[in-house]
Amino acid sequence: MNVSRIALAGGIAASAVLVLAGTASAHVSVQPQGEAAKGGYATVNFKVPNERDDASTIKVEVNFPADHPLASVMPQAVPGWNVEVTRSKLAKPLEMHGQKINEAVSKVTWTAEGAKDERGIRPGAFQQFPLSLGQLPEDSDQLVFKAIQTYDNKEVVRWIEEQKEGADEPESPAPVLALTEAAEGGHGAAAGSENTDRAADKETAAASDTSSSDTTARVLGIVGIVIGIAGVAFGVLAGRRRTT
Repeated sequence: MNVSRIALAGGIAASAVLVLAGTASAHVSVQPQGEAAKGGYATVNFKVPNERDDASTIKVEVNFPADHPLASVMPQAVPGWNVEVTRSKLAKPLEMHGQKINEAVSKVTWTAEGAKDERGIRPGAFQQFPLSLGQLPEDSDQLVFKAIQTYDNKEVVRWIEEQKEGADEPESPAPVLALTEAAEGGHGAAAGSENTDRAADKETAAASDTSSSDTTARVLGIVGIVIGIAGVAFGVLAGRRRTT
């Protein structure tokens, strides 16, 4: 009976590991390469995981906040995907580098290309979509984007729910980019935007490797704890048998 209980506990713990590994990166998110300073420019990655076992993600649409419009949005090419940048007229023009800007990017859409069975984000995988953004607002601590994920079985998942202070995370949270304070004597990353562009390719690869390493480390750590607990339990059981 003790052996059965130990086996049952081990099974539950293993299931918890799988659940934690899946939920660690289950929703669409956005992270900067380096930092995203107020008033500056940043390169960010939108990370899109596939949550389905029987369908591939073939379209990703990211809508930009209208209350903090961004005049400069440049996508980095992603193999196997077409990208379209949509601009809209502004009710109130922006001033950027001494010039008035009447339009800003309202959304960016990536569409998978290729054969039906080979395109898009396959089950069990994720894809990162890099963008260069600017000029970031100086009067906000974050930017909230709303993403729409479309699968090849015509299912559409809307990541558009905003996090409310003090409340639990919503079921389909919108991607949020946290903004840091600008460095003294400048506007954050604005002065180094050219260096950021030159390093974009290297940073994209590094961000992908870091993300994968972090997830692997978390899973291995939890697995180690489960194995340790199982070892102690079996040791106690063996001691009882020797005593008997």
